[in-house]
Amino acid sequence: MTGAKRKKKSMPWSKMHAPHCEDIKKWCRRQLPILEWAPQYNVKENLLPDTVSGIMLAIQQVTQGLAFAILSSVHPVFGLYGSLFPVIIYAIFGMGRHVATGTFALTSLISANAVERLVPQSSQNLTTQSNNSVLGLSEFEVQRISVAAAVSFLGGVIQLAMFVLQLGCATFLLSEPVISAMTTGAATHVVTSQVKYLLGMKMPYISGPLGFFYIYAYVFENIKSVRLEALLLSSLSIVVLVLVKELNEQFKRKIKVVLPVDLVLIVAASFACYCTNMEHTYGLAIVGHIPKGIPPPRAPPMNILSAVITEAFGVALVGYVASLALAQGSAKKFKYSVDDNQEFLAHGLSNVIPSFFFCIPSAAAMGRTAGLYSTGAKTQVACLISCVFILIVIYAIGPLLYWLPMCVLASIIVVGLKGMLIQFRDLKKYWNVDKIDWGIWVSTYIFTICFAANVGLLFGVVCTIALVIGRFPRGKTVSIKNLKEMEFKVKTEVDGETLQQVKIFSINNPLVFLNAKKFHTDLMNLIQKENASNQPLDDISKCEQNMLLNSLSNSNCDDEVSQPCPNEKCSLILDCSGLTFFDSSGVSMLVEVYMDCKNRSMDITLAHCTDSLIKAMQYCGNLDSEKPIFFESVSAAISTIHSNKVSRAS
Repeated sequence: MTGAKRKKKSMPWSKMHAPHCEDIKKWCRRQLPILEWAPQYNVKENLLPDTVSGIMLAIQQVTQGLAFAILSSVHPVFGLYGSLFPVIIYAIFGMGRHVATGTFALTSLISANAVERLVPQSSQNLTTQSNNSVLGLSEFEVQRISVAAAVSFLGGVIQLAMFVLQLGCATFLLSEPVISAMTTGAATHVVTSQVKYLLGMKMPYISGPLGFFYIYAYVFENIKSVRLEALLLSSLSIVVLVLVKELNEQFKRKIKVVLPVDLVLIVAASFACYCTNMEHTYGLAIVGHIPKGIPPPRAPPMNILSAVITEAFGVALVGYVASLALAQGSAKKFKYSVDDNQEFLAHGLSNVIPSFFFCIPSAAAMGRTAGLYSTGAKTQVACLISCVFILIVIYAIGPLLYWLPMCVLASIIVVGLKGMLIQFRDLKKYWNVDKIDWGIWVSTYIFTICFAANVGLLFGVVCTIALVIGRFPRGKTVSIKNLKEMEFKVKTEVDGETLQQVKIFSINNPLVFLNAKKFHTDLMNLIQKENASNQPLDDISKCEQNMLLNSLSNSNCDDEVSQPCPNEKCSLILDCSGLTFFDSSGVSMLVEVYMDCKNRSMDITLAHCTDSLIKAMQYCGNLDSEKPIFFESVSAAISTIHSNKVSRAS
């Protein structure tokens, strides 16, 4: 009896622990996305394209690592470390499968402010080379990378704190125009910082408010000191890079492997510089000595964290915003999801851990991510493969880069920023879609170039929220009471057993960047929920949704929405009579909803659309021109659907 009792008591104990272990496994898979995709990795299909992409990415990582390290005012070799360790960390914790993390122009530019302020160039003569220094570098270089590592460490800690506080939900405050303007303005800053190398000029470090204009003022005042050799070599490099990259883009479908023009240019320029001794003959600045190997880890100096807190916040916010935009774009393109909070964890660890290995602040870069797209990368394995080749450069090839001219490296940086700089074209879209968004873009860009990227970002967010709050009270909720007029069902047989049904959803409030993402998510979830339902096809219900800030979250249709069976073709009508105003994010989301429904073989139409909404949607997306999409009323849309159905049936 006693044994039986013990056995009975032990059963609940095992049941209590089984779910607990399962919860731990789920938590691990959630926090370590590599555990989700790595076991399902298809070696036969994915390894070859990932290897090719990894090789091409390694070339970009090396060139940008050297360049962004110099942009961060530290020795070039530390850029190679920054192209290695953050990539490994993000591959483990990050959710963006096609995102290339590593050194980043914007975070490098921000960290340079702290480096130049705490270890100015004037202190170089006061330091000497120590036998205990890192890789035989001078104490001056060690002090500089210590400051940059401190910025990376504290920036990562801030990102980890945001992960703990689950602040990823706050990213809906970042509208598309603000992100576009901020990154474009920051790219303009980076190009400006490279002017001295492109022109072969010696220029003091200039930063702070209006520093952008002071740099160009200095250039024009000292225009006679421009070295024509550097200018010609820079111009030639830019022309070659742009031309070959455009040809690669045009013929990427016909050629399996694109020409690594960055690598070819580096090799050719380094060889030419070595043969002609350009450093002494023409006075061209070169990269210089790059030591081999990776030094042992060392903790960043904690005593200067309070002095770099401003730059750390800039690195944390700007780096995360730019990286998240790329991760979300990647997820949208390749049909998977990205958790905003998990990205805080991934980028936080990608800054904290590498800071112990003399790394500058990191983030995802648009040029490298676009390179992964164009070369056909499938997963983060491509990034891990690039790390193997970066290790080869660090331990073997690095010293051969001694003769690389700085003007060529600056040219590679400028051309690499093309993706950000061409965002100026967004101005035309915003002008045609929503002129208020156009004004936000222009003002955010001006604040960014006048002050800094983090200041421009903050201004853009505050300005956008203020405008939306000012516009929302004018939005009046619209409720259509005459539902009997719209209780209509199309029931005809086509190809034997096909039944078409109409679903009507009402948008009763403004659609802007604050609720656009949730609108799309909730609408798609509702459609999926309906497809899983087995309700009888007796009538059609109109779901009236309150979309003020919660989009479709306050659904009152629940079980009232009639349901198509799997073999039916459903028609969806969006009643826009309550859509009192919208911005570019809202229009883009409506176009995305249209494309998603079209991919699901669902006919979608919009009723009660204003002329401005019709014009904006036609401008933003490739809508179907063969059949009408916009109607004056819901009844007109239903009648057209019914007529088309009858005509096809006959």
